[in-house]
Amino acid sequence: MAITSANQLELLQTAEAVAREKMIDPGLVVEAMEESLARAAKSRYGSELDIRVHIDRKTGKATFTRVRTVVEDDALENEKAELTVAQAKQFMENPTVGDTVVEEVPPVEMGRIAAQSAKQVILQKVREAERDRQYEEFKDRAGTIINGVVKREEYGNVIVDIGRGEGVLRRNEKIGRESYRPNDRIRCYIKDVRREVRGPQIFLSRTDPQFMAELFKMEVPEIYDGIIEIKAVARDPGSRAKIAVISYDNSIDPVGACVGMRGSRVQAVVNELQGEKIDIIPWNEDAATFLVNALQPAEVSKVVIDEDAERIEVVVPDEQLSLAIGRRGQNVRLASQLTGLDIDILTEEEESSRRQAEFAERTKVFMDNLDLDEFFAQLLVSEGFTSLEEVAYVELDELLVIDGVDESTAEELQARARDYLEEQNKKALEHAKSIGVEESLIEFEGLTPQMLVALGNDDVKTLEDFATCADWELAGGWTTVGGERVKDTGLLEPFDVSLEEAQNMVMTARLQLGWVTIEELEAQAAAESLANAAKGEAAEA
Repeated sequence: MAITSANQLELLQTAEAVAREKMIDPGLVVEAMEESLARAAKSRYGSELDIRVHIDRKTGKATFTRVRTVVEDDALENEKAELTVAQAKQFMENPTVGDTVVEEVPPVEMGRIAAQSAKQVILQKVREAERDRQYEEFKDRAGTIINGVVKREEYGNVIVDIGRGEGVLRRNEKIGRESYRPNDRIRCYIKDVRREVRGPQIFLSRTDPQFMAELFKMEVPEIYDGIIEIKAVARDPGSRAKIAVISYDNSIDPVGACVGMRGSRVQAVVNELQGEKIDIIPWNEDAATFLVNALQPAEVSKVVIDEDAERIEVVVPDEQLSLAIGRRGQNVRLASQLTGLDIDILTEEEESSRRQAEFAERTKVFMDNLDLDEFFAQLLVSEGFTSLEEVAYVELDELLVIDGVDESTAEELQARARDYLEEQNKKALEHAKSIGVEESLIEFEGLTPQMLVALGNDDVKTLEDFATCADWELAGGWTTVGGERVKDTGLLEPFDVSLEEAQNMVMTARLQLGWVTIEELEAQAAAESLANAAKGEAAEA
């Protein structure tokens, strides 16, 4: 097939038709045609030649040219695509290295194989342009809801026609046992848009918590306008969900606005989510108050928060336990997801039993170590004393407030407590030395003899060993493994050493050993301060 004047305009018409059908730039189709014609010409004239084709965008005329580059005499490698300065003088005046010599060559006639190859090139280019267009269109729509039509189902995954592309609703992103037939209308959340080898992949979801948030945004104008904000969402898809909301207008009730007149707004969301029950909860800055709300409909007697461990202990009446936990732990699990805290639920009876056990244990410690009778030991515990250290080093006035304790009795109590602690420290220090703890660590300020024993038992016996420890190895912490928080027990955790204290001790040890300097630490602190400030500004923006 030769490119003659009779079919020159047909090239442009074909390009226009393909571009219109695929909704891409006609120029991309013309470029694909130019590349396919150039490839056909190379198969005719030789693959070593640099053959280029230009199609006039107005007339459709295809011009075939041979391009050669001017190179140094000793750099000539491909005579068909390069020429020397002397050879180039035949075609131009004063040629220099790097110039190009362009010669027009006769058009080629495309045989069946060449035509098929050209078709493949054009189809490939069109597919790439279509993928780029699809990715550019959907990359900024991640995090929004889209309506589509079911095309087919493949191995449990639903392929959805979403207009100018296809999305994939995976099996685990469907609610419960949802099933769809071809041509069913479906509403999904665009969870992610990724560019992959096969082209852009648009991943859809109906189980993502943000799907519910976006549905409420569509149904509740106050959320769309920013008067009400959704602070947190937790879902057990297809069964139950909790959503926490806050109003920035005192005259608007956030829960009432989300429920709507006679429940019309929340019911529209429930219907879309296959009857999923939704608890709408007022958000509160106070974690304890927020948790009490989150555990509705169960009543809560008491809340104790451990901020360091990010755990929370909830005490409920005995008859409210099953309601607080929910069927298969659903209620407490959703409340935990909503608040971001691990929740332990105790009944009032269990909490009372535990308190009594702690009371008895502390009483026994005072009886055994201070040689007190049970009544006097119980008095100390009742006044809030929990350890021998508190008795030994507390201000004398705090002991005098106990009924029946005068100044001489208080002094005797403190003397007994100090004698006992000194004896224990002496024994612990001897034990630490016996297991190989060296003087460099013993003399380090801030470590008690009992701490030295704990370190020595874990083979931390020198100041160098101590300086290599991470702060969490000493103070303990929490690690998320497989979506669950796992406790890391620290060597000094039984002695109530905080993460900050552990970090300061390790840095002090490194300073003493000369591993770091004050200037380096100050520079690092300044850099971290700037980074935190930048994060804060970004969050505000």
